[in-house]
This record gives sequence, structure tokens and C-alpha cells, in this order.
Amino acid sequence: MLTMFVNVYLKLFIILTPFFVISAFLSLTKDFTAAERQRTATKVTVAVVLTCFTLYLFGHYIFTLFGITLDAFRIGAGAVLFLSAIALIHGKAAVSSSEGREEVAVVPLAIPITVGPGTIGALLVMGAGLKSFAEQIVASLALLAAVLTVGGMLFMAGRLEKLLGQQGLTILTKLTGLFISAIAAQIFFTGVKNFLS
Repeated sequence: MLTMFVNVYLKLFIILTPFFVISAFLSLTKDFTAAERQRTATKVTVAVVLTCFTLYLFGHYIFTLFGITLDAFRIGAGAVLFLSAIALIHGKAAVSSSEGREEVAVVPLAIPITVGPGTIGALLVMGAGLKSFAEQIVASLALLAAVLTVGGMLFMAGRLEKLLGQQGLTILTKLTGLFISAIAAQIFFTGVKNFLS
């Protein structure tokens, strides 16, 4: 179970694109005070927890409702996640908001920057693949740990920027994109293999 926890934690942490999220957070809150940034980080974390758990735990009901097979969704989710990874690698993931200071926490920071289309697809697929109640508990704890880690990084975003610099964050974002592309390929080819067998 410990191995499963670590595997799920690492996958979800990477899929949440923490370094891109930090870059976006710093960009969208550059005029905020320290207190406003912390409030925004709290709101983002809560919104991401609620969104991720809804998708992760109730994904199989969504498949049943729409009559979608898990493997068909794996293929689609893998493709979308791969496109998200390519955008991160090439630095084309846009960060912009015309909203006021108080609205950036949920949209666009929580959705779609942290939980974008690729992340949604991956969460649905990974959650629907859970078999036993014990697996659901372990995976849920891993998901919570991954989201809280990203939330903690948002609280320390200013310090991380000073430590790594904007160039360092850009490099880590691109590396994250490479890992996500590998996860996307695994999801996609698992779907294709099961679909054809």
C-alpha cells in the first residue's frame, strides 16, 4: 500500500503541473499584498481539493451515465494530456485573466490552470481504475497529499521565485511537461491495448 501511495502521489503531483501553477500564480498576483496572496493560495487549494476529489471518486458514475467505456476515455484523456504536456514543453500554455483581484483564485488559477482538461481526464481515468475500498482510501490520501503539496508551494511562491528565479521555474515547467507526456503516453497506449484485445 505504501508503494501505491507513493506512485499515485508522484503521478498526481506531476499532473497538477506545480511549477507552471507557481509561475501563473506569481504572474496573476504580482500586484497583491502578502496577505492577499496567502488568501488567494488558500482559495486555490480548497477549490482544487473539491474539484479533484469530485472527479477522482465519482468518475465511474460519469462513465456509466454517458455510456463511455474506461478504455475509450483513456485514449481521449491520454491524447488531451499529451497536448497539455506539449504546450508546457514549448511554453505556449497561456496565462491571462481579465477578472478582478478577488476572482483569480477559482478561475483561472484553480480551473483551468491547475485542473485543466488533461488533468481532468487523467483524474477520471485513474479514479475509475480503483478496484477495492482500500485502494480508494490510499489513492484519496495520495491525492490530498499531492494537492496540499501544491498548495504549500503556492504559499511559498515568493520564496521559490527568489530561490529558483523565473528561468529556473521555466526549466522545471518544461521538465514537468516531459514527465506528463510519458504519463499521457502510458494512459493512451493502455487504452489502445485494452480496446483492441
